[in-house]
Amino acid sequence: MAYKETLMQPIKIGNRIAQNRFFIQAMECNMEDETGNPSEETIQRYCELAKGGAGLISLEAISVTRECRARDNQLTIMPGNEEALSELVRRVHEANPKTLFIFQLTHSGEISNPEFSKRVTPNPLPGYGGELLTEDDVERITDSYVTAAKIAYEAGADGIDMKLCHGYLGSQMIRPHNDRNWKYGGSWENRSRFAYDLIEKIREAVPDPDFLVGSKISAWEGFPGGFGTDGPHSPIMDLTEPIKLIQGLEARGANFFIQSAGSPSITVSLTQVDKHIPYYAYLHQYWAKEFRKALKPETVVIGSNFSPFRSGKNGLCAVTEEESNLLNYGAWCIENDVCDMVALGRQSFADPYLPRKVEEGKASEIQWCLLCDSCLELLIQQSRVGCCVYDKAAHGELVRTRKEKGALKVHHT
Repeated sequence: MAYKETLMQPIKIGNRIAQNRFFIQAMECNMEDETGNPSEETIQRYCELAKGGAGLISLEAISVTRECRARDNQLTIMPGNEEALSELVRRVHEANPKTLFIFQLTHSGEISNPEFSKRVTPNPLPGYGGELLTEDDVERITDSYVTAAKIAYEAGADGIDMKLCHGYLGSQMIRPHNDRNWKYGGSWENRSRFAYDLIEKIREAVPDPDFLVGSKISAWEGFPGGFGTDGPHSPIMDLTEPIKLIQGLEARGANFFIQSAGSPSITVSLTQVDKHIPYYAYLHQYWAKEFRKALKPETVVIGSNFSPFRSGKNGLCAVTEEESNLLNYGAWCIENDVCDMVALGRQSFADPYLPRKVEEGKASEIQWCLLCDSCLELLIQQSRVGCCVYDKAAHGELVRTRKEKGALKVHHT
């Protein structure tokens, strides 16, 4: 268990201390009511994660608007949600006072679901689109993010993640495809304006230095004009702008970055690696290391896509199972300055108690994610999400969903 000392070592994030190097990714669950308040199921899920002992937990994507959202039963953070969110935070902190709990703020933009919300866009992608945003629209959306950050702070959250990844509005604004001739498009100076204005206004509205602010960022979206490409019509990877972005956000007060990639509605295998191509996960560690090299030592980099490494039975060649299992490899990445923390996404559905089991020397009892991606199928079908392998309720939801809506083949491209 050479990995234990590394993975259970505390780390300073801003002025706060995470008790270990495990981070729980923002994983949507579709369990909310019609007002976007957390359900009892939602509260129980995050309390279990807190009891599981992760150093840092992110709330699933919480929308700053009801008008434009990707999920029918999506969490919302607007005036009116304060009391319910305060109760959520209170119970999570009660379950584990040492765990840091942040909110991931989002707006779905042109990947909002048109069946129950409105699609808006800075510049339509082929096959997507929506109502073209005006400069006044963007200013109103920015204000809604700032209001959301203030609500998160008042509710007792330890910080927020400005979601600039996975094809949602934040990434739509900064990608080269946004080449419209307007205040927020074309040049990098214009395209970065939304993100930079946002962090500056949030820091001004919540001046508490103990309140964490960071961002989850797709280093490369993997399609022409996506973020991390070298032009509005090119798919070729170029990390110049992602590096500029994180350095600019750091200079404006960002404490941490969650490295990611892809856009799930377009390049899902980049976002969450498929079990048939596990070596794609190595790309994420490359991007995390590039982030780490570009930032100050005190700015925390959280690496993604560790779930595919599992117990070492992961399909990777030219490496032993012991070297390539999630725990040993995650510790190796921290020790070799690839990243500072290890993120658990799908694995957190499979076993919310993984960090505690590591701490207690019970790694042999970990329930490993099998990368069946049934949780993703449930998400796409707008059903309640959980691990369909280890959670009987989630398995029942999968059976019900397939009976009512038909089986959905999750395509990894």
